Amino acid sequence: MDSAKVMPMKEAVAKFVHDGDTAYLAGFTHLIPFAAGHEIIRQGKKDLVLARATPDIIYDQMIAAGTAKKIIFSYAGNPGVGSLRCFRRATEKGIPKPLEIEEYTHFDLSGRLFAGATNMPFLPVRTNLGSDLPKNNPAIKFVLDPYTGHPVSVVAPLKPDVAVVHVQRCDAAGNAHIWGIVGEQKDAAFAAKKVILTAEEIVPEDVIRSDPNRTLIPDFIVHAVVHEPWAAHPSYTQGYYDRDNDFYVKWDEITKEHESTMAYLKEWVYGVEDRAGYVEKFGREKLEKLRPKPLMSVPVNYGSV
Repeated sequence: MDSAKVMPMKEAVAKFVHDGDTAYLAGFTHLIPFAAGHEIIRQGKKDLVLARATPDIIYDQMIAAGTAKKIIFSYAGNPGVGSLRCFRRATEKGIPKPLEIEEYTHFDLSGRLFAGATNMPFLPVRTNLGSDLPKNNPAIKFVLDPYTGHPVSVVAPLKPDVAVVHVQRCDAAGNAHIWGIVGEQKDAAFAAKKVILTAEEIVPEDVIRSDPNRTLIPDFIVHAVVHEPWAAHPSYTQGYYDRDNDFYVKWDEITKEHESTMAYLKEWVYGVEDRAGYVEKFGREKLEKLRPKPLMSVPVNYGSV
């Protein structure tokens, strides 16, 4: 077990996230690594190319902070509420700085990660045929299917410089369990050159070995392990805490103006030392109300001889 990988978030971000990097903060609906995004903002990282299937509020915050120069994405919105106002301000008005965009379908972007993870030269994607995306994204190409002779769109592999993946639990070496909605976390981790793993819990190795099919990310691709409870708030972590829907509604109001957005970041990101400080400021009692009732799965008998 490589316990040397275990480090604070501040150290992990300082070591593995650099100016100009392509960064993929993974997670789909839940397990969104807000704590890592906040630390990237606090450390003043700049000129990042931020890739993500659904940018969500965390990328809105990073855009407002001036961290990003480009977004590679397949949907941008405040889920269940409306637009990402900081995203729109940057693309439409250049506030706080101009933002390049590179848009794909969900299948395109997940396909790019899969191609990156498996070292494929490109991935064929049928869904772009007949759409307007290729007209607006020259990175989407067309080739002839060698079997039918029909045209098919292809996308290039995506290999981020660093991926950040939040998980329910892992061991100190970085073998990680994920359950609930599983998005692009596995492919993002395998495609990336460096992987920062953040976890609600760090557990003994035998806990991970007891359920090998749930181990989506193995230790040999992980470079840093960060124990960070509540790291996905205001998003959720299945089985640990629910989504803070009130905050998603409040974010729409907060971000109506750039000045009010920056006031939020000053208080809740720059104004706290780390995620533990964020938790204390938010109030543990308020967070505990997001705890779900237990709903255990049935044990699996793997058997042994």
